[in-house]
Amino acid sequence: MALALVGTAACGRADTPTGGQQSPAQEVSTGAASGTLTVWAMGAEGEALPELVQGFQQENPDVTVNVTAIPWDSAHDRFTAAIAAGTTPDVAQVGTTWMGEFVGLNALDPTPDLIDADSFFEGAQATTEVGGTSYAVPWYVETRVLYYRTDIAEAAGITSPPTTWDELKSMAEALKGQEGVRWPISIQPGGTGSWQTVLPLMWSNGGQVVNDDETAFTFDTPENTEALEYYQSFFTEGLANTAPTSGTTEADFVSGAVPMFISGPWMMASVENIGGEGFADSYDVAVMPTKESSASFIGGSNLAVFSATQNRDAAWKLVEYLSQEQTQVEWFGMTTDLPSVQTAWDAQELQADEKLATFGTQLETAYAPPAIQTWEQVANAFDSQVERVTITGSDAGEALTALQQEATSIGMG
Repeated sequence: MALALVGTAACGRADTPTGGQQSPAQEVSTGAASGTLTVWAMGAEGEALPELVQGFQQENPDVTVNVTAIPWDSAHDRFTAAIAAGTTPDVAQVGTTWMGEFVGLNALDPTPDLIDADSFFEGAQATTEVGGTSYAVPWYVETRVLYYRTDIAEAAGITSPPTTWDELKSMAEALKGQEGVRWPISIQPGGTGSWQTVLPLMWSNGGQVVNDDETAFTFDTPENTEALEYYQSFFTEGLANTAPTSGTTEADFVSGAVPMFISGPWMMASVENIGGEGFADSYDVAVMPTKESSASFIGGSNLAVFSATQNRDAAWKLVEYLSQEQTQVEWFGMTTDLPSVQTAWDAQELQADEKLATFGTQLETAYAPPAIQTWEQVANAFDSQVERVTITGSDAGEALTALQQEATSIGMG
């Protein structure tokens, strides 16, 4: 799931695409689906999807759905090769940072009115939009929240989670003095994907990374500089490790060596498996602390219909089926993928877990970067500048000035 990142902001934030020519979406015929559909899906979703689509085939006995599971690490290249060769599937799971690129290649079909865009979390729906037009539906979502050890916090005199930036810093300082704690919080000191933690701090502080009409980058602003300086302070003040050992977050959390980290819902099962029986009572999760707002990163995957499909109506009917509330709840039960449809969160399966419900709350203010064709290149440059700031102690303002120049050179695509 961490690789399936998203492509634009939401809830009125200026990173949401607003320009571009609105492409007309053709209507979808009424009646049952028929014919054959090819579907590509990645990772665990690709393995589980054949079972889920059996319900669609039962409702539409004249349709056959063939699902191919492909690895995430080769998926992007496989898609681009298929687009170039004209051999794309009818329907596919699409990593959301690929949306701008694939739309730029005229590979995706605009979303028809058959799909109720208002049913999805606003941030998730925005990941499907490029230039003001939707080209997919949000299939499942995830977002990042603060994990913290309640028992260690209580030993430090803290009985409630931090709600502001200042409270998070104070909590980290308090936890640093507890027995067995090596580093109060685990956050990335640069490297691949570190921008996913820094960018939400910029949003929280009222910042953005492009202007309203997506004609220019806006990295080098006071709001963004302050956010990066705040992130940097955890490293300069000895609250976060500048050289963490890869793959030890869960074990360090369970041992108490690092009692806070920021991550997605999949980490609940990981820490509880390591911690064993009763460990669930030793930790909790909380929405991201606020500066101007509580902002987090939204992830997940989209479902798209490729424009070369020879069975468009059936393809979109399958996507609509997978977007139905009950289907989304069923999918959660099979995979623990969180529903993108808001009403699905009313199901007992999701409401019964208070920690899981916190993720639902955070999804209401979860955002993502702009859906531009070059975002992955810009993100790589972003990661490099985060590393300069956290590890070498470079000035945050100067780093963002350099990032602004590099992003402008890369362009929007």
